[in-house]
Amino acid sequence: MAESAQTYLTACPVGCSAPLSPTNIVLPEGYLLRCEECGQLLSQIDEPAYWKSMQHFDRQGFNLPSPREAQRRFQLARRRLKTISALLRLPPAAIRVLDVGCSRGSFLAAGAKLGFSMEGVEPAAGIAAAARTDGLKVHTGMLANAGFPAASFDAVTLFEVIEHLGEPLALLRECRRVLKPGGLLVLSTGNTASWTAAAMRERWDYFHIATDAGHISFYNPHSLALLGARAGFVLERLETARVKFYEKGEVARWRYFAGKLAAELLNWPARLAGRGHDMLAYFRCD
Repeated sequence: MAESAQTYLTACPVGCSAPLSPTNIVLPEGYLLRCEECGQLLSQIDEPAYWKSMQHFDRQGFNLPSPREAQRRFQLARRRLKTISALLRLPPAAIRVLDVGCSRGSFLAAGAKLGFSMEGVEPAAGIAAAARTDGLKVHTGMLANAGFPAASFDAVTLFEVIEHLGEPLALLRECRRVLKPGGLLVLSTGNTASWTAAAMRERWDYFHIATDAGHISFYNPHSLALLGARAGFVLERLETARVKFYEKGEVARWRYFAGKLAAELLNWPARLAGRGHDMLAYFRCD
């Protein structure tokens, strides 16, 4: 196991003061650690390796989707924006959305096409510049440095962001500050209480920083709700989706496709039981 002095994460990112205990899930960085209060799982990656991994997000050509993937992302964005509009009880033209960690801005572009007022913040300078070249309103840097007035937005989105952060509470509190009273914070991240995590354990690529750059902090529904509450939010809606049992290429083709078929059959039960590995939460300012 790596020495604690060498690890990037030394306490629960959710803000718990409980001890961290080793699990029996072993990664190249060492055992995943579990917060004894909320069940959050933490990587034992060291700080230089973490920051080296984070450079992945500013590579030239990063996050350029194929036409098929671009269409899939648009459909996903449309579903999420439709839910935001329904929960706010406002038409798209009356809703101002801030996407934090917006990358090249596919969510922003989808929202603009659907009539929402969209803005983004992206710390990777090259990628943020590429989004602006595409005509999107994107600020380079961290949300805390963007200088937005209080109560500027109806909704703030954080898609696949918090699993990269050692101290997410400060970011969520800044999200709350820039939200209007009754506004929404929409988060997506992986679910360690999923059937996927239970079946795959250390084989799940979501745990591996070599395949999912920057992933160091892993949530379950309880730890995610607790994080939101400590930042001043109330969890209004939680959705999970998707199951898988094998990564492509790790087993024979027939076994992979049999597992894929079984996962498809279990997708709807996983949604009903909250055991899908993709987790999407809608929080309301309290």
